[in-house]
Amino acid sequence: MGHGHHHDHDHQHDHAAGEERDLSVPDEELPPGQLSRRRMFRRAGLLGAGLTAAGVLATTGEAAADGDPRQDAGRGREPKDGYLWLAGDHHIHTQYSSDAVYRVVDQVRHGNAYGLGWMVITDHGGATHAKIGVDKVNPDIVAAREAVQDTLVFQGLEWNIPAAEHGTVFVAPGRGEVATLKEFESSFDGSVQGAGASTPQNEALAIAGLNFLADAVSRRRVPDALFLANHPSRKGIDSPHEIRGWRDAQPRIAIGMEGAPGHQAAGIPKPNGPGGGRGYYDGNPGADSFPGYPAESYRTFGGFDWMTATVGGLWDSLLAEGKPWWITANSDSHWVHGDTSDRGPGGDFNANGRHEDPVYKGVPNLGSGDFWPGFYSRTHVGAESFSYAAVMDALRGGRVWVDHGGLIGGLVVRARQAGAGGRGVTLGGTLQVRKGARVELAVEVTLAGRPNWAQFVPSLARVDVIQGDVTGPAADKDVFTTPATKVVQSYEVGRSTGTVTFTYQLGAVDHPVYVRLRGTDGRRSAPGLLGAAVDPHGPRIDVYGDADPWNDLWFYSNPIWVLAHT
Repeated sequence: MGHGHHHDHDHQHDHAAGEERDLSVPDEELPPGQLSRRRMFRRAGLLGAGLTAAGVLATTGEAAADGDPRQDAGRGREPKDGYLWLAGDHHIHTQYSSDAVYRVVDQVRHGNAYGLGWMVITDHGGATHAKIGVDKVNPDIVAAREAVQDTLVFQGLEWNIPAAEHGTVFVAPGRGEVATLKEFESSFDGSVQGAGASTPQNEALAIAGLNFLADAVSRRRVPDALFLANHPSRKGIDSPHEIRGWRDAQPRIAIGMEGAPGHQAAGIPKPNGPGGGRGYYDGNPGADSFPGYPAESYRTFGGFDWMTATVGGLWDSLLAEGKPWWITANSDSHWVHGDTSDRGPGGDFNANGRHEDPVYKGVPNLGSGDFWPGFYSRTHVGAESFSYAAVMDALRGGRVWVDHGGLIGGLVVRARQAGAGGRGVTLGGTLQVRKGARVELAVEVTLAGRPNWAQFVPSLARVDVIQGDVTGPAADKDVFTTPATKVVQSYEVGRSTGTVTFTYQLGAVDHPVYVRLRGTDGRRSAPGLLGAAVDPHGPRIDVYGDADPWNDLWFYSNPIWVLAHT
């Protein structure tokens, strides 16, 4: 059990070495991001004969941070704990989506202004997009990369997953990005293929799509590709066995899900907002919904999806199997709350694959539920450098934490053997210790310190440590609870500026466990769905029609595993 999980992580990190370290790939075949990393490794003395992949990987975290500090100095992003922590958003729509409005450069400029270091353009999959939009949006993305050089802009799409919900699919920039995405969408999009129903054949088509992406990477059609499930509980159609199936089929491609959906302004009460559910989580079970999900799963909790917000719930049931499955938080930005623009007149989306450029309307749109990328939801990744490859490596490696409303300014987490003096491992990693060794979790939180975009300084009230046993593969692929995960420690935060540090003692570890963190402004809480003994002060279910997102802020980290061996 423990060895299998350890092997999984080794495999991930080994492959994460990437083509830039594979000297059989000539410089001219590498995309710009990987080429810059190869040059950095050369300068740091990390490439050359006689160096094993493991030897390189043992030092790349520090080498990337220290090898050429000039690479990132001009971007105002300083390395912390050996990584550049870059905020980003993998779920953004433009005028190339039938239900959206903005130009690519509009979304990128706003995301950049709100502090994002990386973004993914994910217009809706479908027949028109597959036929026209994938090609047409690419020059706009290339132009945005040139216009806004301190934000990385990926091309992706929002996949109608056969038999399931939506998902982000994106690739690293390169010669094959358009052709690969176009073929993927034409062959495997549920809308294009008429494969929306929850049937075994359609579920198999989704797996085939992930296999196609993995094959495209292995054949070097694209340097890399990733998939994340979007708003997974919204319609109840992402069953537990489907989520496990995606992850198990291609764990290097299918890496996680939105822990919190976009559309967070949708809960703002009327007349100032749409007066709906945060994330537009406002539905009920349908014909294709998984029948085991409870009624509460169709709502958000503190803005987060039920799968993530429930301690001991579906996300934890995956982590308890030792499965790397990461969470993110994104804008899903289509049309921004309070914005004064409108679609340009005279367009024909079906004929052109896009809407006309937006124009000034002069009337704020208070009925929309979206924020600009970076304005409210942020996914922070610990990247080894400012490059496309490094962001994708960080996402795959789980060096990720998420927050709403700028609740905190930074987060450093390390699991380490107590008293041993080592740095330990960070988010997404696996700490290996001898059975019975004492382990501690060291946490440093940078408090907000300045106003967010709603013009107040958020105040962190409490940080919770959540711990669970790793019990191995589940016999029932549709299980969505795990009994041995709970909040094990809570820390009250008694200050509003600077940094706060906590050290949680796991004690002597004699079996595999994982730990993750959660924090809150403390404004709304309730016992978790599995009871107060599991989660005494969890996020409260959001009130439909009266859920101002700024009055209920949370952050979540991805887990660290601790494996004990004899």
